[in-house]
Amino acid sequence: MTSLPVISLLTFTPLLGAAASALAARQSETAARRVALGTAALTLVQVLFLFAGFDARAPQLQFVERCPWIPSLRVEYFVGLDGLGLVMVLLSALLVPFSLLAAPPEKGRGRYYYPLVLLLQSGLLGSFTALNFVHWFIFWELSLIPAYFLVKLWGGPGCRAAANQFFLYTFLGSVGLLLAFQALYLATGTFDFQALADLARQGVLPQKLSDALGWPGLSVSQLSLAIFLLALLGFAVKVPLVPFHSWLPATYAEAPTGVSILLTGAMSKMGVYGLLRLILPIFPEQFRSVQEPLLLLAVATILCSAWAALAQSDLKRTLAYSSINNLGYCLLGIFAASQAGTDPAAVAARSAALNGVVVQMFNHGLTAAALFAFVGWMEKRRGQRGLDDFGGLRALAPVFCGLLGISLFASLGLPGLNGFVGEFLIFKGVFGLVPWAAVLSLPGLLVTALFLLRILRLAWSGPVSVRPGSFPDLSPAERWVILPFTVLMFGLGIWPQLLLQYVNPAMTRLAQCLG
Repeated sequence: MTSLPVISLLTFTPLLGAAASALAARQSETAARRVALGTAALTLVQVLFLFAGFDARAPQLQFVERCPWIPSLRVEYFVGLDGLGLVMVLLSALLVPFSLLAAPPEKGRGRYYYPLVLLLQSGLLGSFTALNFVHWFIFWELSLIPAYFLVKLWGGPGCRAAANQFFLYTFLGSVGLLLAFQALYLATGTFDFQALADLARQGVLPQKLSDALGWPGLSVSQLSLAIFLLALLGFAVKVPLVPFHSWLPATYAEAPTGVSILLTGAMSKMGVYGLLRLILPIFPEQFRSVQEPLLLLAVATILCSAWAALAQSDLKRTLAYSSINNLGYCLLGIFAASQAGTDPAAVAARSAALNGVVVQMFNHGLTAAALFAFVGWMEKRRGQRGLDDFGGLRALAPVFCGLLGISLFASLGLPGLNGFVGEFLIFKGVFGLVPWAAVLSLPGLLVTALFLLRILRLAWSGPVSVRPGSFPDLSPAERWVILPFTVLMFGLGIWPQLLLQYVNPAMTRLAQCLG
């Protein structure tokens, strides 16, 4: 442990870097890029420093910083990390330099692209470390603003409509969150996530809500459920959960590749993280009261997105629906984990599901980012990204196809690669809690295999559809960019304890509290 405010330094480093990059942009685009890459590298080093000082055996918060901020409203500056937050911070620190190196904007157009990416990173880091709603909400919204402009100013032909749709959906979800936590504050006098979770465990939160906000005709349980659904809406849009998903395919398809990497790899995880950090501990009883409908929506998210991915001809839209499909398993695990039960078997199953959710978030962030990078490189070489625009690439670019295949098989969940571990733990937990939901979700694995193998079949095999020499293999720079993620795919697949040792104590503690 250290007395330095390491989390504050980590959170505000990208913010300061964004200001420095914006100033450097007045000089040249190259200077702005160098400042951004240097800031991203420094941020990653800071995260590795956190890992070095983190006690993996302890479930409680570490590196805590807490002081009064707005005393009249009982708002504190309260930040800290447990295994969940630590893993999400690492994912954000890995994805930003990867996106900058793998898919920079076109030369002459990226002058203010780099400051916006760093501003987005600061929003991510603040969201994954804040433990007070006001503080957390500021960073939650901060990430939305640069993402909107990155899509709108550097995206494809339909970027304006996609950016507007993205903003409106996410903003409406944020309104629901704000109203719900305002209600919680009026009833309890605190915005502190831990304090609210303690009140929920004691069983007094619903009555406090009713006493402060009693509505004629609404019982205590009905009022609590209404506030829960408002809060759930914000995260359901962000993940997204069917039927709140329609903004995502267009946004991912129209966004520049580097931004698509950040949207799918990190920003979508903010929704799942919020469910684990905020909603599940504060509203466990409300979760249980609507568990079956939520599980059915999770199953629909898995199956519908998989079938939609199979129907696409645009590679980016295919990967966008694939992202919804993968995160559907996270939702399945979270909704199943709300199942009541204090016996050891129930706690073990709940712990397995929650561990699987966190591991799945991290691993999907890696594989989805790598796949979007490959699609970006394909589009850069050919000017196209349709499934039917490529064929026989294995003969022209064997290294490209080999590394692409590793990422696809990792996304598929092939044993030995990182994608297998999270899905296995989720299904292990869900089968022990709500077997029917696990059984209904299993066809999603088959359809996922179909659309991913379809990409391999059309791109790798068949007649060569491009002129020899017009599709060069990966350059040395591109190989160095993708190599760390490829190593992590194998490393976390073979030795998942690298990640689980940090995640398991916090998730086991949450599983016990939910009983």
